[in-house]
Amino acid sequence: MSAPRVEGSCEPRFHRVREAFEANLASGRDLGAACCVHHRGRRVVDLWGGIADARTGRPWEEDTAVLVFSSTKGAVAIAMGLLAERRALDFDARVADAWPEFAANGKESITVRDVLSHRAGLPVVEGDFTLEQALSWQPVVAALAAQAPLWPPGTAHGYHVRTYGWLAGEILRRVDGRSPGRFFADEIARPLGLDFWIGLPGEIEPRVARIVPPEPPSDPRVRELLESVMGPGTTSGRALTGPSGLFPYDETWNLRAVRAAELPSSNGIATARSLSRLYAAVIGEVDGIRLLSADTVDEMRRPRSEGPDRILLLPTAFGTGFMLPPSLCLAGAAGSFGHPGAGGSLGYAEPETGLALGYAMNRMNVGAALDPRAHSLVEAARASL
Repeated sequence: MSAPRVEGSCEPRFHRVREAFEANLASGRDLGAACCVHHRGRRVVDLWGGIADARTGRPWEEDTAVLVFSSTKGAVAIAMGLLAERRALDFDARVADAWPEFAANGKESITVRDVLSHRAGLPVVEGDFTLEQALSWQPVVAALAAQAPLWPPGTAHGYHVRTYGWLAGEILRRVDGRSPGRFFADEIARPLGLDFWIGLPGEIEPRVARIVPPEPPSDPRVRELLESVMGPGTTSGRALTGPSGLFPYDETWNLRAVRAAELPSSNGIATARSLSRLYAAVIGEVDGIRLLSADTVDEMRRPRSEGPDRILLLPTAFGTGFMLPPSLCLAGAAGSFGHPGAGGSLGYAEPETGLALGYAMNRMNVGAALDPRAHSLVEAARASL
């Protein structure tokens, strides 16, 4: 069987990235994927290949977009940074200042930064919801405003897998008036020419790759262990698949209704090219556009949460909205920031070297931050410098 064809461009200096990308496809770790690298605002790698839809054999094309799961959180963090630069938002202000109902049940002191650094103590949405309710925004944000935190806010961190999007998104909506997806489209995606949507328009559907859910571990002992710590009845399991277990990592994410809704924690759909271009414009200028100042970037990548994570049950590190090394990526440089997504996608930036990288794929791995495919691409890009 011949190796999948890889298309696109790669400057000779970055040949290691092409080699790593080809190896991921040839090994079968990737079904279909794309990788893009910018260096100091200039695109130096833009590769794609493999299969976008395993059912039909549809190939991955130059403009194929795909669900990037929690890489969406980085896009939302950038939107919040933009509001902070405009002085419409203060990271250290109380959430309740913009969202008065949120002060209920001991949450009056929670700050915007607590939310963005996963320290709010609200990783689970309490209550029973239908999928229609969960996708319609208001029922979930109302529940989050009414409930009590699971731990004293600010005292510990735990990855707010789903709730990050509703919490940050409602703060943004209260401050700006627009929904998070609309704000991102108007203020970031359109000016930069990004193929990146939080709430996918119907006309883009034919371009979207179909997600292949992860295979369960083959070892029954590993399956049993995972079930005991992250099963449906556990806090971690409820955070990972909630609310009401509606969002397991299965075919649910291929539903048109899920792609069309705004889930700013999880359902961004993008090309790798746009992920890379987005981060390149955060750390430098791209075609005359720079999204955030160096001072804002430095503030947002400063560690705010480090060590044991109450939800993922392993050490993680977060700044203000961004994930940081080592949980960002095994190959991540000191000072790098960005966000991985469930199954393997990654948006990555290194201000010191001017390196930005986007990786998007449709075959999900178990886990996200430690994905070997993303690791190999970041390692190759850094070695090329």
